[in-house]
Amino acid sequence: MAANDRPIIIKKINKVAAGHHGGAWKVAYADFVTAMMAFFLLMWLINTTTPEQKQGIADYFAPASVSPSNSGSGQPFGGTTPGQDGVQGNGDASMVRRLAPSVPEDYNDTEEVTPASTAETTDNPEVTQSAMAQAQQRREDALFESAAMSLRQAMQSMPELAELSNQVIMDVTPEGLRIQLIDQEGRPMFAPGAVEPNPRAVTLINTIAAIAQRLPNRISISGHTDSGPAGAGDYTNWNLSADRANAARAVMQDAGIRDDRIYEVRGKAGSEPLYPDDPYMPGNRRISIVLLREAPILPAGHEL
Repeated sequence: MAANDRPIIIKKINKVAAGHHGGAWKVAYADFVTAMMAFFLLMWLINTTTPEQKQGIADYFAPASVSPSNSGSGQPFGGTTPGQDGVQGNGDASMVRRLAPSVPEDYNDTEEVTPASTAETTDNPEVTQSAMAQAQQRREDALFESAAMSLRQAMQSMPELAELSNQVIMDVTPEGLRIQLIDQEGRPMFAPGAVEPNPRAVTLINTIAAIAQRLPNRISISGHTDSGPAGAGDYTNWNLSADRANAARAVMQDAGIRDDRIYEVRGKAGSEPLYPDDPYMPGNRRISIVLLREAPILPAGHEL
């Protein structure tokens, strides 16, 4: 074969360049920067919010505040309006009552004391009384927690009360379930020096009354002021706090609380500040509504 007749062989070499990472790292970095920004924003909010605002945020995100609803509106109130005015204004009280805890007909019965323990302590009145008191306290604690949960749900369902959630403090004390309506800077429950609560406070007191109406406990109402002067003349903070507590009592009774449910109405002026370090702080001005614990029922023929 001649030299110029040799076959021509073409060799193709595929060169693979070093692969690059693309844009995946940018997405991961952006997520990291976003998370860090959210973290520092959270730290800043924690340092700038007041204790009342923190409590309001905690109450808003509490799991107990979520309730299922089959209503068209998706809210526990079933589309009724919370205020007293409007075409559906009469629906708010009934819906709040649906959220409120119901009291069993045998409320005074001590069913939590087992038959065995009752038989063992029949001959010992002191042990029987202690067991009955503990059983009733557990029942009351459960009712108080249910009432507090119902109030939180009602407040979140009412647009005009949702913004007041950080002005309501609820806790269970040895005295009973205490609900405190406190002032904030720019958001008072009463006008300066005034005795009658403003419309927002009236709506809130009506909601509390609707829930308290489902419980048998008596009610104690206390008025508190800050250490600032109440006004000119002989009208002092003692008078102002007592008059405000009495005005709150009148609102609750107008909402359906019977007269025999009111145990006491007190004015405490600035003697029990909520913030002792700053007696002039607006949060010291408040109305305290307490659902009192009831004395345990004693066995027949037992004498204290």
